[in-house]
Amino acid sequence: MSQDVMEQKDQGTASQREPVREQPRVQQSEQKPQRSRLFLALAVMAVLLLVVGGITLLLRRSQYKALAKETETLAVPTVSVVHPIAESDSEDLVLPSTLQAYVDSPIYARTNGYLKKWYHDIGSRVNKGQLLADIDTPEIAQELEQSRAELGTAKANQNLSQITASRYEGLLKTDSVSKQEVDNATGDLAAKSANTQSAEANVRRLQETESFRHIYAPFSGVITRRNVDIGNLINAGNGGSAQLLFTLAQTDPIRVFVNVPEVYAPTIHQGLGAYLELQQFPGQKFYGKVARTADSIDLNTRTLLTEVDVPNKSGLLLPGGFAQVHLEVKVNGSRLEVPVNALLFRSEGLRAVVIDDNQKTHLQPLMIGRDYGTTLEVLQGLKPTDWIVINPADSLDEGVQVNVKQIAQPPAPAPASSGTGGSSGQGNPTNNGTRPPSGTPAANPNGNNNGQPAPKNQ
Repeated sequence: MSQDVMEQKDQGTASQREPVREQPRVQQSEQKPQRSRLFLALAVMAVLLLVVGGITLLLRRSQYKALAKETETLAVPTVSVVHPIAESDSEDLVLPSTLQAYVDSPIYARTNGYLKKWYHDIGSRVNKGQLLADIDTPEIAQELEQSRAELGTAKANQNLSQITASRYEGLLKTDSVSKQEVDNATGDLAAKSANTQSAEANVRRLQETESFRHIYAPFSGVITRRNVDIGNLINAGNGGSAQLLFTLAQTDPIRVFVNVPEVYAPTIHQGLGAYLELQQFPGQKFYGKVARTADSIDLNTRTLLTEVDVPNKSGLLLPGGFAQVHLEVKVNGSRLEVPVNALLFRSEGLRAVVIDDNQKTHLQPLMIGRDYGTTLEVLQGLKPTDWIVINPADSLDEGVQVNVKQIAQPPAPAPASSGTGGSSGQGNPTNNGTRPPSGTPAANPNGNNNGQPAPKNQ
């Protein structure tokens, strides 16, 4: 019994211990799924972080590349380009000029005094020798009276010396007087005669001076200026405090001076036909001829100074007016026009910035012809197909990489009719070789002059 009791106790004790051993195993089996889920979540988060980080790095890298590309693009300057404008193949040589009076003379006084009266004002046409003004000269009048009195005294002394010398010569024949006394009388007569001549010269001088109180027109013309009025103090001469009285201009014929470019100088000669066109007389031509040339090229402008004389009997042409001078010389050959703002003024000479096919700059030297104000004529250095830069920066140099932007420009001028240079105020304004000072002509629909696209940006 005791043994069975012991076995039962042992079994009871074992049965009591067994549950205690099985409880930790159940807990461990419950903790394993929780840990695996945690590790899985951590792994997913790590992967997500890696993906997000990689994407961020890729985005930043692409942004850096885009920024670098944009910076590189912005570092290359962008320039506006146009084609040169081709001029007509044959036309008159047209040059700007200013009308000048054939003779333009300032008139000063030759004597001192006060202005007594003037007879002609500005705009008055006068003939040669016509009285313009009178000057009151009381001092000169008194000096003239004094000189005339001195002349009378000199003549009286001369007459007395003449009588004395004649008497002494008669007495010398009878030896009544000595030879020395006769010589003294003769010498005194010569001295008195010289005094008389001096007094006569002084009278003539004062008479001439007094005659200057009358101001006469030296030639036929028009009064263009009057600077004095009645009562003004007049000083003689044209220096110091001397005052200009009148300005007289001879306007028939009228003359113009033009500076002919050196390349056209051999075709200019005396008697060459020419005519003027003025904006205030549209369609009207004033014909004249080349009167003379300087026969020398100016070193500063490289031009030949040429004078054209035009009859002006009607008086329509006024000195100081602007005119286009058409010289009847046919200008042949290929000539181009470029805007004034397309030129670079360098120490080595005038340059234009030309863009080549690789979008690089080239500083092209030019030979300039006529100046039209807003444009210049180019005789050598450019082709119609060249792209030139408008408003080039001074920093542009040879071989600089640029981006180009084509801008609209006026179409090529129509050819001028044979034997004429166009009419002022009528037809195409480019026919007479000039450009309108303001306004923008209609642009070519293609945006260029020769139907060729600008070099494409790389």
